[in-house]
Amino acid sequence: MMTNGAERRIAFVTGAGSGLGRATATAFAARGYATVLADRDAASGRQVEAALRQAGGEALFVSCDVADDASVRAALAETEAAYGRLDAVFNAAGIDGEHGRMTADCTLENWNRVLSVDLTGMFHCLRHQIPLMLKSGGGSIVNCASVAGIRGAPSFAAYTAAKHGVVGLTRAAALEYARQDIRVNAICPGTIDTPMNQQLDPVLLKSLLDSSPAGRLGRPEEIAATVLWLCDAGAAFVSGQAIAVDGAWTAR
Repeated sequence: MMTNGAERRIAFVTGAGSGLGRATATAFAARGYATVLADRDAASGRQVEAALRQAGGEALFVSCDVADDASVRAALAETEAAYGRLDAVFNAAGIDGEHGRMTADCTLENWNRVLSVDLTGMFHCLRHQIPLMLKSGGGSIVNCASVAGIRGAPSFAAYTAAKHGVVGLTRAAALEYARQDIRVNAICPGTIDTPMNQQLDPVLLKSLLDSSPAGRLGRPEEIAATVLWLCDAGAAFVSGQAIAVDGAWTAR
C-alpha cells in the first residue's frame, strides 16, 4: 500500500487525462487527496500524473476504458491495492458523438457508442466504486452529466438520452446508499472551455455562446470547484441532486 488511508483521503477520477477530469484531478491533488487518474489514453494520463507529482501531489495513473467493465474493475482493484480505500469520485469520462444529426438520422453505430461510454460506462464505474467505498465507510461520488441531462439538446439525441440516464442512475444510487453514508450527485455543466467543445462547429459554438446568459464559456476550474464542494463535509446533506453549472442557461 502506497499511503495509509487513515492519513490521506483518496480520490478517483475518470477521464483524468484532459478537460474536466484533468482540472478536477488537479484540484483534488492540490487539496491534499491522493488522486487516482483513470483514463484510456495512457500518454495523457501519465502526463497529468507527472505534472501533479512535480507540483508536490500524490497521483497514480491507472489505465481504464469505462466502456469495458473488466477494465474498470481492474482500475478499482489497482486503487484498492495501492491505497486500501476510496473517499471521493468524479466520473468525468464521456463523449458527445456525432453532431448535427436529427434523431431519425442518428446512426445505430453512434447511438451504441455514446450510450456505451456515457451511460453504461457510468454504470460500470458505480458498480465497482461503490463496494470499495462501502469498505471505506462512505464517501461522495459525483457523476458528470450535462445540461443535456436536464434539458433537450437538438441534434444530440444519443448524448441527451445518455446524460438523462446518468441523472436517473445518480438518483437511484443516492436513494439506495444514503444510509450507508455514500452520497451520489450529478454535475450538469453548460458549455465549458474543454477540448470536446473546442471541436464543435464554430457556427454551433457561436450560437451556444449567443444564447448563454453569461455570454462566455465556463472554465474547467469552475466545474472542479463544484465537484470538490460536493465531496467536502460542508455538502454532507446534499445527495441525489443534478446541479447545473451553466451561467444561468437552464434558468430560463
